[in-house]
Formats: sequence, C-alpha cells, structure tokens
Amino acid sequence: MPTIVFANPKGGAGKSTSTVILATQIARAGGSVTILDADRNKPIVYWSQLKEIPSKITIQHASSEATILDEIDAAARKTAFVLVDLEGTASMMVGLAISQADLVIIPVQGSMLDAKQGVNAVGLIKQHARAARRDIPYRILWTRTNPAIKSREFRAIEREMADNNIPCLKTQLHDRAAFKSLFSYGGVLENLDPNEISNLEQAIRNAREYAAEVIEVTRPEQKQTPMKEAANG
Repeated sequence: MPTIVFANPKGGAGKSTSTVILATQIARAGGSVTILDADRNKPIVYWSQLKEIPSKITIQHASSEATILDEIDAAARKTAFVLVDLEGTASMMVGLAISQADLVIIPVQGSMLDAKQGVNAVGLIKQHARAARRDIPYRILWTRTNPAIKSREFRAIEREMADNNIPCLKTQLHDRAAFKSLFSYGGVLENLDPNEISNLEQAIRNAREYAAEVIEVTRPEQKQTPMKEAANG
C-alpha cells in the first residue's frame, strides 16, 4: 500500500494542510488512511480533535525516530494508504520516513525563497534514494497559489523547475479560505458551511483534482481510479 510522505525543511509550507486534504478525499472515495503526525506541534492531531473525522481515517502521533519505521510498517498493514506529515526540519526522523516513501510530496509556496527550500528537499530525497539504492519518486506541490493570476516571479520559478527536471504536480492547491478553515473548525471540506466560507465549491473541486492526481501518480498503471472518478463527477 502506498506510503506518501510530506516533506519540506521550511515550516509553514502547507504540509499539514495538504496531508489533511488528501486524507479526507481518499476517505470520501472509500479508501482507508492512516496519518502519522510527525510534527512536534501535532497540528493534525489537533485537527482531529476539533470535530468528528471520517471513520476511514486513523490519526497517530509518530512518537520518535526510534519507532517511526515500525509505525509506518504497522500502519501499512492496516490501511490502504499511509500519509506521513513531517516536521519542518532535516532530522533523522525525516530521513527515515523519506526512505520508506512510495511518493514524497514537497509543498512549496510560489516565491523564490520557498522554492529554494523545496530544491533543498529534493536534494535530501536524492541522498536517501542513493543510500537506499532505489528511486524515491517525488513531486513539488505548489500551495497557496492565486487561481486567477500567476505572478512573473512564479512563472520564472516554474521555468527554472522545468529546466532542472524537477517534477511538479499539475494541480496546485490554491489560496482558499476553506483550506484554512479546516484547522479552525475541523472536519472535512464538504461539511463546511458555504454561507460562512467563500468559494467553498471551488475549494472542494480543487481538493478533488489534487487528490486524483496524487493517486494517479502512485498508481500509474490504473487508467481510472475512484479518486479520478470523484474528481470528474
């Protein structure tokens, strides 16, 4: 079963948000998910305590670097997906989790400073791939982007990533109030109040497109997945 790790040495890049969005969309489509919250601030544990979460999602705080490998293995035996939300440092726990990944997602905001940290994360992944003597697939996920306007700086960053053959997800997570509200109110996007949250429908569509693409990357042999059907429906 796929283990998807969210990594970036920079804090505030959107790791926890993109983890929760992916998990809730997988659960919505009927898949079981374990989230290992490896951030010492426990943002996902906190989210899970705000409101009842889908029964298909299991939340576990990753206790230490000494146990992270066993925790990933145990979770993979119980649920169809394992998502690991890592802290914003280059710790041993981060390296161990990356070494077990079927896919590493690197959330990055669209600024030059953030992009440089994303490139640092790519270098870390390549180091662990070399040590493990296997390929570790990875993708940049652009977060908090403007759905209407792409700045000159962001266009330049995208060109630089392409020139350096750094793969990026086609779907970006836009800067939406609904995504931020998940950590204020808890629960899932579909249960937020559209009268209180602006552009909720667009946020839900964005979340489904993102989840569908991630699942397609982890399972390229499948022409159509439940997540792709959900995004198209």
